Amino acid sequence: MLNEQNRSEFLETIAAKLGRPVAKVPQPQPVPVNDLAKTRLADLTQDELCKAFTDFAETQMVKCVVSQPANLLNDLIALCEHYGGGPVVVSGDERLDELGVTNALDEKYDTHVWNPEVGRDNIILAERSKLGVVFAEAGLTESGGVVLFSAPEKGRAVSLLPETSIVILRKSAILPRVAQMAERLHKMAQDGIRMPSCVNLVGGASSTADIELIKVWGVHGPVHAAYLIIEDC
Repeated sequence: MLNEQNRSEFLETIAAKLGRPVAKVPQPQPVPVNDLAKTRLADLTQDELCKAFTDFAETQMVKCVVSQPANLLNDLIALCEHYGGGPVVVSGDERLDELGVTNALDEKYDTHVWNPEVGRDNIILAERSKLGVVFAEAGLTESGGVVLFSAPEKGRAVSLLPETSIVILRKSAILPRVAQMAERLHKMAQDGIRMPSCVNLVGGASSTADIELIKVWGVHGPVHAAYLIIEDC
């Protein structure tokens, strides 16, 4: 690591190359041209946000199911059957346990729950699974994407390696834009809450349009994606 003297010399060299003095005081943030980052879509009701969210997600080849809490497990199994059933890898997220999701899947399919204690075996089992089931922190209306937090018990591979990724989220957690998610993360940092090891913004099944702008799905991740939205408001 750089000591203080080396750090100063390094910064002075960079500043000289840029033709300016070393900046020792952070520059003030520029005044935004407008406030659309925070206000666009923010006037929608939660029902309207959910409708706009699912409408856009479906244009990205995401199957969306809005489920009443009492029907959640039946709707989940129906989704799994739609995509060919197990084997299944499930995030070790305690919220999935509380909802009965982990137990319901374990009773129906060959199911592995992500466990940091078994290390790389998690990845091997995720690769072999047809379905990956995770719980999202939020949905983003503008992009039709979801926000996933990584943690030791919530490995990223659960939503990336299986053929199909099923994301469960609450309707009340659907936000207008990523700006609102950034505000939540900022508040977490201010409150001293441990930040996730990785914040993933997932916009549906994997795809690319690098070659002559032709959209190809399932190139470097899940071929299929589905959102199971819990009607909680």
